[in-house]
Amino acid sequence: MNKSFNFFDITFEKIFSDKNRKLVERATLWLSITGFIIHLILIYSKKFNLFHIPFEARLLDDPISAIYTPFSIILIYEIYLLIVFLPRSFTTSVSKQFEIISLIIIRRIFGDIPRVELDVNWLEFAANRQLIYDLSGVLILYFLIYMFNKRREILPKKSLDERLKRFVSSKKAVSVMLLPVLIFTSIYSVTSWFIELFLTSLNPAEFTDMNAVFYNEFFTILILADVFILLLSFQYTERYSQLIRNTGFVICTILIRLSFAATGLTNILLIITSVIFGLLILRIYQAIEKET
Repeated sequence: MNKSFNFFDITFEKIFSDKNRKLVERATLWLSITGFIIHLILIYSKKFNLFHIPFEARLLDDPISAIYTPFSIILIYEIYLLIVFLPRSFTTSVSKQFEIISLIIIRRIFGDIPRVELDVNWLEFAANRQLIYDLSGVLILYFLIYMFNKRREILPKKSLDERLKRFVSSKKAVSVMLLPVLIFTSIYSVTSWFIELFLTSLNPAEFTDMNAVFYNEFFTILILADVFILLLSFQYTERYSQLIRNTGFVICTILIRLSFAATGLTNILLIITSVIFGLLILRIYQAIEKET
C-alpha cells in the first residue's frame, strides 16, 4: 500500500510541479490571446461573406462574442487548478468549483449580450431576462464566494500525522487518475458536439447548449471523485462534524450539476443555493469545532 502511495505521490509531484504549472499558465495566456484573435477574424470573415456556415452561429454575429473564446480557455486552466488543489482539502476543492461555475456564467454573459433586444419591452424578451438573471447571479456569487473563502482562511492548520499523510496521498492518486479521464471526456464531448453541428440533420433548436458542452460530464465525474474521497475519509476520521461537512460539499457539487439541466432563473437559483449551502455547512462546522 505504501509503495502505491509513494508512486502516486511522485507522479503527482512530477505532473503538477511548479515548472509544469507555470508552463500551463503561459500556454493558457497565449492560447487565450490567439483564440480571441482567431474568433475576431472569423466574425469579420462571416460579416463580409468570406465563408458560409450551414447552421446558426450566434457567436459569430458580434465582436463582443469573441470574449467567449478566451474565457473558455481560462476555464480549462481553472479545471487544471482544481485537480491540483484536490489533495489539499475538501474546502479548497469546493471553493474552486464555485469559482469555475461563476466563470461559466460570466462566459455565458459574453455569449448572450449580442442577443439582447433594446427596442422591445425589456422584460418581455427571454434573452433580456436571462442577462438580468446572469448579471445579478454573478454579483451574488462573487460576494458569497468571497464570504466562503474568508471563512475558509480561518480554518486551523492541522499538522500532518501519519494517517492524514496517507489520506492526502490517496487524494493525490485520485487527482492523477482524474486528469486523463477529464482530458478524454473533454475531447469526446467537443468531438460529439462538432459531429452534431456538421454531420447531423438536427433542428438548430435541438443542438446541445454550447455552455453545457463538457461541463455536464465534468461535474458528474467530479461528483463521483468527491464521493470516492468522502468514502476514503471514513478510513481516516470518525468525527461526525467533518463527515457531515464533506457530505455537504458533495451536495453542493450535485446542485451545480443539476443547474445544467435547468434554464433561466432556475439555473441561477440552483447555483446560488449550492454556494449558500456550502457557506452554511462551513459556518456550522467551524462553530462545532470551536466548541470541541
